[in-house]
Parts: sequence; structure tokens; C-alpha cells
Amino acid sequence: MRMDKKLLIDQNRVPKHVAIIMDGNGRWAKRQGMNRVFGHRNALTAVRESIQAATKIKVQAITLYAFSTENWNRPKMEIDALMNLLINSLKKELPEFMENGVKVNSIGAIENLPKNAQKALAEVIDVTKKNSNITLTLALSYGSRQEIVNAIKNISKKVVNKELSLEEIDEKTINNHLYTFNLPEVDLMIRTSGEQRISNFLMWQMAYAELYFTDVLWPDFREEHFYDAIINYQNRERRFGKTSEQLIK
Repeated sequence: MRMDKKLLIDQNRVPKHVAIIMDGNGRWAKRQGMNRVFGHRNALTAVRESIQAATKIKVQAITLYAFSTENWNRPKMEIDALMNLLINSLKKELPEFMENGVKVNSIGAIENLPKNAQKALAEVIDVTKKNSNITLTLALSYGSRQEIVNAIKNISKKVVNKELSLEEIDEKTINNHLYTFNLPEVDLMIRTSGEQRISNFLMWQMAYAELYFTDVLWPDFREEHFYDAIINYQNRERRFGKTSEQLIK
């Protein structure tokens, strides 16, 4: 009989914000003798189970790296398939979002998405805006460097317009000008498929995040794998620049 890994989790030390780089769809599809789009289509179960697992243990926010600014360089056929998959998935998952109290959010250059994708996303965000169990953020046409550049530009405009002085600029100012201004800092980042890099994802927000890498390809990622990451996170000592002795005091 398999143990329920959820029972091993300390509910008092659950990360507030989990970010996931969903990697490995292409390699998974190749192993099946299929094209990359087949991998993307078969990754929806992993998305669903990760959100369910996060909701069950009361994670406040989960952010999924769904489409990066660099992904626009992929073949048009794959991009079109991804956008159609986004639209269809949002419509299909909406009843479950409502049942589980999932509030949908998005970050990135959403204006660069196709109009029908923007419309589907806006509708789901609006319908779920009063849900409060967990915030699901979809990073779409997202790049952390561009996010930081945009924040600097907006802050600079306020300085030029004398709405803000140089002396007033601090970390909080920058936080408030990022896409994620209304989300807690990332506590845990999960990346699947064995790759060990953050790929221009939430670089500011992950300054003190714990990084968890697994060889599991994203389409094979399930609820128990999510709990593995949480258990690993809880076995670490988060010092935030302090020494172990300081934390004991």
C-alpha cells in the first residue's frame, strides 16, 4: 500500500508561493515517437494535478512558466498549437477552478498574445476574480529581464515627472512595479526534466527561493512529485543570509 506523501508535510511550513518551470514536453513526445505538440497536449494532467496538490496543502500562490518571450522563436506551427491549447484548456478547466476556489492571474506581455487568447484569458480572470483558495498565475510571453526593464522605465518616468524622488526608491518600489506586485515572493521553484537553470524566470522574485530540480519530464509529473518537492523544501534550512546559530536564538 502506497503512503500518502501529503501526510508527511508540515502544514505550518508550507511555502506561500511555488513557481514551476514546466520542462520536458518535447523530449517526452520524442520518446513516444511523436512531435512536440503531442507532448504539450499530454502535459495538462501535470498542470491539473500540481494545482490540486498545491490547493490541498494550502499553498497561497502557484505560478506556471507557460510561454516565455524566447518561445516566440519556435516554429509557427508549435506556437499556434500552444495558443489553441491555452484557449481550450482555460475553457475546459474553468468549472474546476470555480469548484476549487482558484483565482486565475497572468503576467507577461499579454498584449503580444493572439486576440482570441487574450479574450479567453481575460474572461477566465474575470470569472475567477473572487476565488480565494489559491492564486494561479500563468506566465505568458514572459521574460524576467524585460519585466525588470519595464519596471525601471516606469520608475524613471515617475522620477522625471517628480512623482518620486531618487531617495524614495528602494526594494519595495521595485516590487511594486513588477508584474507580481500583488503576489508573495517565491519560496520554492520547481523545474522538471533534469535541466538546472532558471531560464529568465522571476529572477528578482526568486532571490531567496529554494530551487528544486527533478529528472521527471513534465507530462509525467503528478501530485506525489509535487509533494516530493515540498518535503525536500521543508528539509532545508532557510537562513536568508543569517547563520544557523542566529536562527536558533
